[in-house]
Amino acid sequence: MRENPTFGIIGAGMSDILAAIKLQEAGYGFTVFEKADRVGGTWRENTYPGIACDVPSHIYSYSFALNPEWSHFASPGAEIQQYFERVAHSYGIDDDIRFSDPVVRCTWTADDRWELETGSGHVETFDFVIAATGILHHPKLPDIEGLDSFAGPMFHSARWDHDVPLDDRRIGLIGTGSTGVQITGALAPRAGHLSVFQRTAQWVVPVEQVAYTEAQKEEFRTDADQLEELHENLQREFNDGFGTSILDGDSEMVDGIEARCRAELAAIPDDELRARITPTYRAGCKRLVISHNWYEAVQRDTVEIVTDAIERIEPTGVRTADGLLHELDVLVLATGFKVDAFMRPMTITGADGVDLDDVWAQRPSAYMAVTVPDFPNFFMLNGPNSPVGNFSLIQTAELQFEYAMDLVGRVVAGQLEQAVPTDEAARRFEEERVEAAKGTVWATGCNSWYLDDRGIPFAWPFPFERFRREMAEPRLGDYES
Repeated sequence: MRENPTFGIIGAGMSDILAAIKLQEAGYGFTVFEKADRVGGTWRENTYPGIACDVPSHIYSYSFALNPEWSHFASPGAEIQQYFERVAHSYGIDDDIRFSDPVVRCTWTADDRWELETGSGHVETFDFVIAATGILHHPKLPDIEGLDSFAGPMFHSARWDHDVPLDDRRIGLIGTGSTGVQITGALAPRAGHLSVFQRTAQWVVPVEQVAYTEAQKEEFRTDADQLEELHENLQREFNDGFGTSILDGDSEMVDGIEARCRAELAAIPDDELRARITPTYRAGCKRLVISHNWYEAVQRDTVEIVTDAIERIEPTGVRTADGLLHELDVLVLATGFKVDAFMRPMTITGADGVDLDDVWAQRPSAYMAVTVPDFPNFFMLNGPNSPVGNFSLIQTAELQFEYAMDLVGRVVAGQLEQAVPTDEAARRFEEERVEAAKGTVWATGCNSWYLDDRGIPFAWPFPFERFRREMAEPRLGDYES
């Protein structure tokens, strides 16, 4: 291995910007490949009304680029997108990104390097590949009869058409996950009538939308130690406190969350509405939804929570199982994403011609959520089995990157010929992960996007301290020597 290896980075979202900056600081050569015309990933793709971070803004920041300018405790999506654009520009990585040129093929070659080919036909080789393509970018459309027959404007929440007028219109919204709840809060005051089609009631945790004052932001600007302390305290409380506690469905933390939600529900005077939006499963089984305006929005006279199953879509609206046609001007699909797609539709071919699609034919998995057998020197950030359910994605990506760079250093030093886990290590980890996942709150009886085809949660099921420990020191015995 050369002393100065090169890196191909697939994507230009949150994790990819992190990787590019850290590689630049380490003096490594790299190229970033991005399918779109600017950075941002999820925050570039999703621009729907009401979009906001559902974790504290000050932990949704790189540890090396803390932001004193956050406007709110949980800031709007456009502000987060601007943050990533500003950080990428300030570190000067824009010139290292090939925009509007998606990777279509990634092949391990006979000379032990990765060959990447883009949609434009550009071909480039690298010693290592970092794939951080995310999971919230392939929209999932509902399997509903007549979906294409709707005569008015219809779009997925991640493909929002901002040219469509919404004020005083009859709007239909399919979905009540985090996105659906945020859209409901934003559109309820604007729509002439908003029909929210709910398949399953959600545990919606009420929070206050706290705005930082100019005085507070000035303190953050002038006192770097205070800003760093806030970041560290929030991170510790979120990951080691809240995030780890809710893994156990019997924890006092989950009891407290339920009690908080039930108190908000109890204050709703409409018995029928209250019954419709009260969940029947344990809090935390689905991803908890955070909102400052959901309970207020659903009590508006112009908002209707529809719980009858959708029978079909018709040119003028949505027909439900009770025979009623809900006439609409606009139809919005807040129906989530294909969370198992990861690098797809890229063709990724590893050692001895192994195709990643074949390896993941049943479901995606990765050793320690970062590497895959037969795919040498190939690392994923926020890939399969990562702590995406209840921990800070930015801290997760930072730890995973450090883990990858530890392995890179050992390859460069000759301690490892290649960074590739053994089949046995990957199998052992997956078996342990699956058993642990069966005991988490996500496996307590609800249906959610956290579940794989077997009904087993695919996310990291261990405490964050375990993740931190694993990322701090790779188990070299689990890698081919």
